[in-house]
Amino acid sequence: MGHFLMAQSTTVTGTVLDSETQEPLPGVNVVIKNSNTGTTTDFDGKFVLANVNENDVLVFSYISFVTKEVRYTGQTNLAINLQPDVAALDEVVVIGYGTQVKKEITGAVAVVGSETIEELNPTRIEQALQGQVAGVNITAESGSPGSGSNIRIRGISTNGDNRPLILVDGNVIEDLSVLNPGDIESINVLKDATAGIYGVRAANGVVLITTKTGSKNSPLKFSYDAYGGFQQTSRKIPVLNATEYALLVNEAFAAGGSAIPFTDLSNLGTGTDWQNEVFQNAPIFNHNLTVNGGSEKSRYSFGASLLTQDGIVGGSKANFKRYTTRLNYDTDLLENLKLTTNLIYTGTERKTLSENGIGSVLFNALNNAPTFAVRDANGAFTLAEGLGNEVINPLAQIENSFNSTDVDRISGKIGLAYDFWDNLSANSSIQFNYAEVQGRFFTPTIFYGAGKVFNNTGRNTLTVNKDIFKDYTWDNYITYSNTFNQDHKVQFTLGSSVFVTKGQFSGGTQGFFESPVNFAEADIANAVDLQNGLKDSGLSGKFDERLLSYFTRVQYDYKGKYLFSGVLRRDGSTKFGPENRFGYFPSGSLGWIVSEENFLANNAFVNFLKFRGSYGILGNDRIPGNAFRSILNGEGAYVFDGQLVFGQAVGVLSNPEIQWEEQKTLDIGVDLRLLDSRVDITADYFKKTTEGLLLQPQVSGILGASAPGAQAPVVNGGTVENSGFEFAIGYSPVRQEDFSIDLNYNVTFLNNEVTEVNNEAGFLQGGSFGIGQDPPARMKAGKPIGYFYGLETDGIFQNVDEVSAHATQPNAAPGDIRFVDQNNDGIIDANDRVDIGNPIPDATMGFNLSINYKQFDFGAYAFASVGNDIVRNYERNQPLVNKSVYAIDRWVGEGTSNTTPRLTTGATSNTLFSDYFVEDGSFVRLQNAQVGYTFPQAFMDRFGADKLRLYVSANNIFTFTEYRGYDPSASSGSPIGAGIDQGFYPVPRTFLLGVNLNF
Repeated sequence: MGHFLMAQSTTVTGTVLDSETQEPLPGVNVVIKNSNTGTTTDFDGKFVLANVNENDVLVFSYISFVTKEVRYTGQTNLAINLQPDVAALDEVVVIGYGTQVKKEITGAVAVVGSETIEELNPTRIEQALQGQVAGVNITAESGSPGSGSNIRIRGISTNGDNRPLILVDGNVIEDLSVLNPGDIESINVLKDATAGIYGVRAANGVVLITTKTGSKNSPLKFSYDAYGGFQQTSRKIPVLNATEYALLVNEAFAAGGSAIPFTDLSNLGTGTDWQNEVFQNAPIFNHNLTVNGGSEKSRYSFGASLLTQDGIVGGSKANFKRYTTRLNYDTDLLENLKLTTNLIYTGTERKTLSENGIGSVLFNALNNAPTFAVRDANGAFTLAEGLGNEVINPLAQIENSFNSTDVDRISGKIGLAYDFWDNLSANSSIQFNYAEVQGRFFTPTIFYGAGKVFNNTGRNTLTVNKDIFKDYTWDNYITYSNTFNQDHKVQFTLGSSVFVTKGQFSGGTQGFFESPVNFAEADIANAVDLQNGLKDSGLSGKFDERLLSYFTRVQYDYKGKYLFSGVLRRDGSTKFGPENRFGYFPSGSLGWIVSEENFLANNAFVNFLKFRGSYGILGNDRIPGNAFRSILNGEGAYVFDGQLVFGQAVGVLSNPEIQWEEQKTLDIGVDLRLLDSRVDITADYFKKTTEGLLLQPQVSGILGASAPGAQAPVVNGGTVENSGFEFAIGYSPVRQEDFSIDLNYNVTFLNNEVTEVNNEAGFLQGGSFGIGQDPPARMKAGKPIGYFYGLETDGIFQNVDEVSAHATQPNAAPGDIRFVDQNNDGIIDANDRVDIGNPIPDATMGFNLSINYKQFDFGAYAFASVGNDIVRNYERNQPLVNKSVYAIDRWVGEGTSNTTPRLTTGATSNTLFSDYFVEDGSFVRLQNAQVGYTFPQAFMDRFGADKLRLYVSANNIFTFTEYRGYDPSASSGSPIGAGIDQGFYPVPRTFLLGVNLNF
């Protein structure tokens, strides 16, 4: 029997690789489960393990990687891929001017790894954060190719710029469109006082992006990722067809006492569906090549990518192209001297159409009459006659739009790190950005119809602008770290930072009488119209802003249980006057790792438990430069001797006392891992109070604000509070060699309240609704920032008696909207406006599911927003424009409707801004689903490849919502005026086929 057992034992060899980079992992523990037999991998990731019996389970474990169990079934050479554990407690996390082991972090820091980014296939980095990180909300500025996104971390903190500080490998980046998502290794989000190390720029949070690098002593490796597919609109708004439209128009004209315009409806049919005419399936393609490698002293990573994307509206007229190249290289110049460099070039070409506003393509598609054909009998585009001054033929608009913006940008870094000895190091680095932006906007001679505001009948016009932006940052800091008496671990950082940003811009407009003029050939330099007395217009300017900073951070760890971190930063900004230029920004945090205490150590149920808290004061200086002094602008006009002469005039009025916004932020959190780390829980309570909001209040014209070109001064005049609760849980119910399931859920509850607006009116207002109406959004104490301010409705007048019994309402008649007389003065007017909606969601949620079975993988991601309101402002409200199908349920007599008013050409108050136009914007969106297949390693070995994976993916698959517009996440991004939908360009639904190849 003993001889038989010995005959079943064998020696197993194999290689262990990083599943993402396919680089060998040295030092991996390889153990036969439930035995003392084991070994470790060598420098090349190879191992040899003797005395292995069939059906033994081999356990592969490595720091910061998910432990893997493999059952031995007779193979003699194993290829093992270990997956990085993005939630590993020993993972090193970038926190700004240094790194820290994840379990020792005492602040609210979230991490998104490259694997998540690759699964989502975002065209922009921001899209990879939506639903992945609690407390981070992403809204698209538009769904058009190349459009940006708004990142909000823990709410809206100011009525101004709420963008977080974004750094890529330590380099400040304003626009994330310059990055190829395939180049990203990780994204770290600093949500609380942890961001205090960045001082005056940290109030809106900090996003730290790390790009991919190679590994030392690794062979040359290639990775090619590509996908292609098509996009389509995710939604169309149901509108009336031609027959329905004609019936309702006739009804409105008859009710208004006018002759009906459609006397014969028999041949109208369904007419033109203008949305079908403007929407189209649009292609999208992306290619990404990465090359990694390293020697004993150096490592490198090179990447190149190409993205091309047409628009679902306009096709090639709304095209976006992005070219990127990236090179990361670092080397050990000496044993204790390291050189780090990286360089990123990005070129973008973007063509655009009019969008997200009155007169945009989609606005016209929704409002144009279905009784009009696209073209007339002569082949010319039809004119949208009788539909107001703004509605035009959207197909003609697309054909006559010629707008392009090209951007070339170079970003780079060079740094040196010197280790004086094991405990003391010094770092010095210079980061820079240089960008050229060139725009060309051409309008040919075009006639859209009588009285149309977009007519251009005199001459062709060309506007050209060129902007140059450049900045550099010089960071210097030293770090001392040591452990005393085995229990006291200390790290001390002291440094300085200099940031300089400069820019210049110029532009001009010129007319051309010759028609037609080819867009590609139109050139201001060749214009010949000056002798004809045409007036050119030009504009130029420049800026120069600087920031000088000093910072220090102390981190203390006692016995791996009790943690402390303290930060102090001093910033000096040229955006403020000499007396208010410098400020101090302190912050601190504490942590207690309870699971290291004796009473909880080695607990089978609780694997990790940490309580933490932080408090700090952060700043925000995101305001235009020179607000503390008056600047002369070339926009003043005066009459001398009967001639109009242009000169200089004061622009924004000065305020020498202006200071930065100051934010006091509190966070109390807990991190918990249970059941062999299968359950991972994070919970945080936070409160942010932003004081001294930088705003431009309404001031009396006597002070000079009414002068031509003048504006009110920027003052510190408001306070906003954001408070809420974040909860995130991850659960891995199945962890097997051939089968695993991972579930993740996060939710954020947020309350936003303005507590002070210190100006004469007591409020600020913004946004737009309709034409000629007051701004519909306000910022006022006791309310959320940007709440909707209008009339409250109380159903529909059903008969004359109800009209007579109600407060006096202009032009009221049965079938009209009934407004609430809030002040009981018997008159419906502007004094009856109240809070009628809030664009800020009460809660946002993210759901993630990942399943791996043998060679197959599946992932799905969803996002939800609850409690946000949205204003329906894409309807022109003219008698002859088209209408949404809900108009079919209009009031036509007593008792027929108590929600939708009558139709008439007569004067009514129905178009006044009221809660009739405010809808619940809550939604649940299935953002992404992907199915992939990875070919077996034995198959790949035949071709000398490391990995081949094919997948199909869909993005923005479906949105469940009661909102009637294109997209319930529509937002202008402006704090006062967000959530107003003026024909929002919907984020497209995308279907992709992709490949990942490593060799």
